[in-house]
Amino acid sequence: MYAAVEGAKVPIRMWAEPHSVEDAALRQLHNVANLPWVHGLAVMPDVHYGKGATVGSVIAMRNAVSPAAVGVDIGCGMSAVRTSLTAADLPDDLGRLRRRIESAVPVGFAMHRTPVKPSRVPGRGGWQEFWSAFGELHPGVQNLQDRARAQIGSLGGGNHFIEVCLEQGGPDADRVWLMLHSGSRGIGNELAKRHIDIARRLPHNADLPDPDLAVFVAGTPEMRAYRRDLFWAQDYAARNRATMLSLVQRALAETVPGTGFDTPISCHHNYVAEENYDGVDLLITRKGAIRAGAGDLGIIPGSMGTGSYIVRGLGNEQSFQSASHGAGRRMSRTKARKTFTSADLATQTAGVECRKDTGVVDEIPAAYKDIESVIAAQTDLVEVVTHLKQVVCVKG
Repeated sequence: MYAAVEGAKVPIRMWAEPHSVEDAALRQLHNVANLPWVHGLAVMPDVHYGKGATVGSVIAMRNAVSPAAVGVDIGCGMSAVRTSLTAADLPDDLGRLRRRIESAVPVGFAMHRTPVKPSRVPGRGGWQEFWSAFGELHPGVQNLQDRARAQIGSLGGGNHFIEVCLEQGGPDADRVWLMLHSGSRGIGNELAKRHIDIARRLPHNADLPDPDLAVFVAGTPEMRAYRRDLFWAQDYAARNRATMLSLVQRALAETVPGTGFDTPISCHHNYVAEENYDGVDLLITRKGAIRAGAGDLGIIPGSMGTGSYIVRGLGNEQSFQSASHGAGRRMSRTKARKTFTSADLATQTAGVECRKDTGVVDEIPAAYKDIESVIAAQTDLVEVVTHLKQVVCVKG
């Protein structure tokens, strides 16, 4: 159940203990809840400080949207698919499988030398119409189409990952899953930054408590331009994940011939949707949150050593039918790098085939909140379908 936080214009419903949320994040929540366009605010158990709005917040606005409350990685999210394999079918040398995945999917700043052919992405059509719309995007990105094409099917860095996981317990214990986390890559970031800058200069945003909460309002050319670019970037992110997943599936099937795959699960967790609550048409911004409508399948990952959950939404309207997007950070990347060593990382990722060097120490499990506690805090938002534990983790 949520805790109600008082002192704002609209209710703040928090699925986290208020005393556990850092002061800077609490200030951000109050700033958001006092905006004149806000209808309501739901706070997820993985909440933490972000740019303008906290990560782990669901903001319902009337006829307005704040681009910083979406985040700069527009459409970032998760995809997962269950395979026909069990743990016994995997090769003894998981390093070989990891290298095959890294060869198939560029990571970090890398991209494909030749764009992935749409024919290699089953079940995802409309590519010609999708790319035709590029010319309508913000003029400042028109020189980036070649890069955007080359980055479709690439991972990026930071907290993005590709994993091979095993089901934990139940009748399908040790069933192999593939899972990945990525978004709209460089093009989404470029579009987000440009629109945030435009919003900050609009007169109606002059007196906001935080300039990063600048909004676009309905009926304006700025809002129309942002919605056009926003929804295109969300589609790009979904296509990026679908392309990556097809490449990882191929890598696994080449390693273990005859591998079969179920229907994939996919969900955004940095995005905007048009939904109706309390009889009001609203723009729902989920920044570090997934939709958890009744029956919706979602993915809530932990860190690179702790595992993840496949969940089913319960349709709780108090949270605007939302749930957390992951464990959430409990310390900044800078602090993690100062606190932990590569030896600590090796210890905390024991049994996982992954990078264990200083370049990914900021992703160490101890830098994240406890995923079990995060799941336990939202039993009225989602039910657990299955618990997964990674055996291979690819990072940028």
